[in-house]
Amino acid sequence: MILKRADKIFFVLFVFSVFTNQAQQKDSLTNQFLMNIEIRPRAEYTSNYILSPNTDIDPYFYITQRNRISMQYERKKWFIRSDVQEIHLWDNENSASKVGSVNFYQLFLETKFKSVNIRLGRQSILLDNGRLFSDAPWAQQGRAHEGIRIMKYSERFSNDFFFLFTRNYNTEFEPAYSPVAANRYKYMLVNNFSYNSKKAFSFNSVSAVDFLESTNSEHLYTRATTGGRIDFKTKQWNYTLNSYLQFGRNQKGQQLFAYYFQPEIKLSLQKSNWRLGTEINSGSSPHLAADSSGDFDVLYGVTWKFNGNMNVFTRFPADVGGKGLINPYLFTTIPLNSKLSIRSDFHLFYTQYHLKNELNKDVKKFLGFENDISLKYIPVKPLEINCAFSFYQSTDSMKYLPKIQDENKTAFWSYLMVSYSFNAVKCKSKK
Repeated sequence: MILKRADKIFFVLFVFSVFTNQAQQKDSLTNQFLMNIEIRPRAEYTSNYILSPNTDIDPYFYITQRNRISMQYERKKWFIRSDVQEIHLWDNENSASKVGSVNFYQLFLETKFKSVNIRLGRQSILLDNGRLFSDAPWAQQGRAHEGIRIMKYSERFSNDFFFLFTRNYNTEFEPAYSPVAANRYKYMLVNNFSYNSKKAFSFNSVSAVDFLESTNSEHLYTRATTGGRIDFKTKQWNYTLNSYLQFGRNQKGQQLFAYYFQPEIKLSLQKSNWRLGTEINSGSSPHLAADSSGDFDVLYGVTWKFNGNMNVFTRFPADVGGKGLINPYLFTTIPLNSKLSIRSDFHLFYTQYHLKNELNKDVKKFLGFENDISLKYIPVKPLEINCAFSFYQSTDSMKYLPKIQDENKTAFWSYLMVSYSFNAVKCKSKK
């Protein structure tokens, strides 16, 4: 069983670090061992829309808790990182708690050279602003990948190359709380290049080629995603343009040509920040042939950060019926003091192409609007408290998408999350 195998690996790493610590007196290199413990419970309440793990109970209240132990043993030219996490669940169907997952969030070895690092193992990946690749920090399980990462850095340039793969993972626990179970590729190659002028201009590009098994697992299809983001900054203003192309074949074997486009303007004032932009995920035109697709897939980025906290539109193209999504938004963040801030995110949602009703006639493209109001409070450094209230007001067109239970009623979602993180052990020594 994979869990037992993971326990053995964890034990070996722990014993290795202990014995290496004992041997450090014979080594002139600096040795460092860190252990951090995080406890993060979160209560959530949903009404009138479908959000995992709930599918049919309304309203729905549940609690999850992440307990994570992070350990790192570091030498001059290499280090080992291990993040073990256990996720607990309480919900309407279970009067007693149950274990949702016990897993390694990260487990890797990294070598350190002058300008090139090589990382091998399970690792989180956050590239650029997180649109295509994110470590999904809000999700209790997070998101990780397995493979090799080669990193090269200089003062203004950086380049990361990845070779990633998936395998058959443990199914004893709920896949929704695994950091790797949602990965859909068989193999994937990724290159991320960044340039920062240290002044007003920066540029980031991401190119990914993923090899996807067909829905019946008989074929392996190749899909490519390439593009990037340019950024101009002044004292108060920030202008961003993010765009990607996607082509090849999807998991259904369809010929794919899709695009993503996101222009944004940000204004930073002394007591508030404002972000105004639009995100466009292309969909399939009704004039496309059956063996072609225009559906853009956002790969392994976070959706709540761009398309609303309620995650009404998370899976592309399923959550928009393959018709694409246009999302104008306005984000406002106001720091009330050094410890407390409030944020309001407002979204409008449209399909790029018309959905069809029961009579095969076009329905309106406007799907509704969402408003997210959230508070972040950090009373002391190890403790962070987050809470939010969100609502989604549908139009009649939402009855043709599998997210809102009753399009005539307002959908709600709210949460309260407490995160307590502290360093339990910090040892550093040198001969």
